[in-house]
Amino acid sequence: MHDDVPTDDDTATSRQLGSRARREEIVRLATTSGLASVEELAGVFEVTASTIRRDLAQLTGDGRLARTYGGAMALIAHPETSLRQRTGEAYSAKRGIARWAAAQVRPGETVLLDAGSTVGAVAHELRATTPLTVATTGLTVLEALADVEDVHVECLGGTLRHLSQGFVGPLTEAALERRTFDRVFLGADGVTADSGICEAALEQTRLKELMARRAQHVYVLAHAAKLGRRPFHAWARLTDPWTLVTDDGAEPAALAPFLAAGVSVVVVDPQGLAEAP
Repeated sequence: MHDDVPTDDDTATSRQLGSRARREEIVRLATTSGLASVEELAGVFEVTASTIRRDLAQLTGDGRLARTYGGAMALIAHPETSLRQRTGEAYSAKRGIARWAAAQVRPGETVLLDAGSTVGAVAHELRATTPLTVATTGLTVLEALADVEDVHVECLGGTLRHLSQGFVGPLTEAALERRTFDRVFLGADGVTADSGICEAALEQTRLKELMARRAQHVYVLAHAAKLGRRPFHAWARLTDPWTLVTDDGAEPAALAPFLAAGVSVVVVDPQGLAEAP
């Protein structure tokens, strides 16, 4: 079959893209977002997962993408996107993760919330969990909890990173040294079982390591497209036990390295209910 002739799967899609056009769009998405997830791409183009796998096999064979667990990624590091750009990505997955995460918090606890869109969603879910003390490095968290009288909010301050809308630097780190927390919820640009959390800047990774060391329970919140993702070269290693919380779009192959490494894995549906990983 000629590459430009649509398959049965292609004709079913509302976009009416032929194979070649769809593959070009997959490369564009992988370059801008860092990872092309099989399940998400199948949803975007309204084709089957097997069709996407054939596309990814062709693109990796042509040297245009690098294959990963559950999808493929661009061969070059992509530019960091802003928090505003990320807010609408994987919206239902993030809400499900946030609902589960917030349900772990008990009234009266002291929790630490990272910057980021998923952790910001956790803050919104925590509005009804009172009384509560929340310390944060993120502006999104501050906005979500600013008008809740029974939540004591502490901003760790520091230098604002405009892209991530979070505070970093020595002032933030100094504030952390004076506090301990029942739980910490961390975001990630990417996360792997062997290297930990991937971020755009070294100052972010150092801060995440400090945050993890100050809490009794450590959770990394990452939707399926971030698993196995390595968009940058700065890493935060998590040496103590931690829990990965992801959505039900994560494929077993993407979860396997974490389970093999002894990481606790929680997979949740859009309603925030946990499923077997």
